[in-house]
Amino acid sequence: MPNLNDIMEMMDALETKAVVSIPTRCVAVRNRHSTCQKCIDACLADAIHIEKNELEIDAGACVACGACIAVCPTSALISVDPMEEELAAAVAATTPAADGATVIACARKAARQVGDPDKYAVVPCLARMDERLVVELAARGVVDIQLVDGVCATCKYRGAVPAIDDTVASARELLGAVGSDTVITRTSEFPEAVRVADLQKAVGAARREFFTSTGHYAKDVAKSAAEKMVNEKLKQLKLQKEEQSLRDKLGVKNGAGKMPTIDAERNMEILDALARIGEPVEEEMFTRIFGDVEVDVEKCSGCGMCVMFCPTDALRKSLDVHPDKARAYMEFSMAECTQCNLCADACLKKCIEVVPVVSLAELFDFEPRLVEISASKSGNKLFNRNK
Repeated sequence: MPNLNDIMEMMDALETKAVVSIPTRCVAVRNRHSTCQKCIDACLADAIHIEKNELEIDAGACVACGACIAVCPTSALISVDPMEEELAAAVAATTPAADGATVIACARKAARQVGDPDKYAVVPCLARMDERLVVELAARGVVDIQLVDGVCATCKYRGAVPAIDDTVASARELLGAVGSDTVITRTSEFPEAVRVADLQKAVGAARREFFTSTGHYAKDVAKSAAEKMVNEKLKQLKLQKEEQSLRDKLGVKNGAGKMPTIDAERNMEILDALARIGEPVEEEMFTRIFGDVEVDVEKCSGCGMCVMFCPTDALRKSLDVHPDKARAYMEFSMAECTQCNLCADACLKKCIEVVPVVSLAELFDFEPRLVEISASKSGNKLFNRNK
């Protein structure tokens, strides 16, 4: 357990930040050859910098829009304003009061005090929204999700609009794949049920308690998520004090074995929520959440770099023996692929490609698929994650 000094140190580090990072989850930190710059491309304030295996966020430049969080494939960026569990709690508290609709407004719209604060949740910018919350709401029976902006066309942060549109389109694609009836609406006006009747109430009102079906769940999530973030951030702060190599920071053991992996938590939570909504109604889905891989076996040398650097263990060595001695297998788990593209970036022969179109049958099967590759050369230890 962190002591008081640890907690105070962490709070000092987070005091002026809306977004904090866990660098060891960033694929550009894990491998300098990574081409992933999704957070940088999404950032409208040029507040994120990745260079020489280092990830830095300029807290002074950050405008807290949250667009970087929604696009990071490995959840290396965490929102502090608001935290994930705070937003979930606010949604849980306000949905029943808004006639069963989930209404989420940007801070600019909330500042106009035209909506009842008991009936909608607030985020700094709608770019903070991600698919995980939307799909979970649909799984819990919400059929009307309304995202209310403060007229983005005139907002100084309007550069985040493409990020908002991408998230909405992605969420609709996910829900449509399982036949969900949930409707996601982008609008600049509060629905009638949320508009304020009492101006004093809009200025300051106590939030309602969580609705019964999700109250305890939200509190448990808040506690566990907060503890996890505190512990992970404390670990990063301690690493910053010490002179350590990148291998030390990542926890790489001696030898040429597979690098330590991270859990594809967002993928699993989204897939679990989709499974609770219903069975797939389509054969394929275009998505930025999950991915598929294609290997040119004629170019593949069996070096194992793709397996070694895959951050989520979506690619791993297979114990199945190929009938052709010149060929081998590796296992691929579509559910754990986050489209970070590090396998393709690390590939020495450039024979692997990550594609955004996935098979719904395979995705919901949860079983790994055997992918044919060339057999590795004798003595090659890179393709043995146990060495």
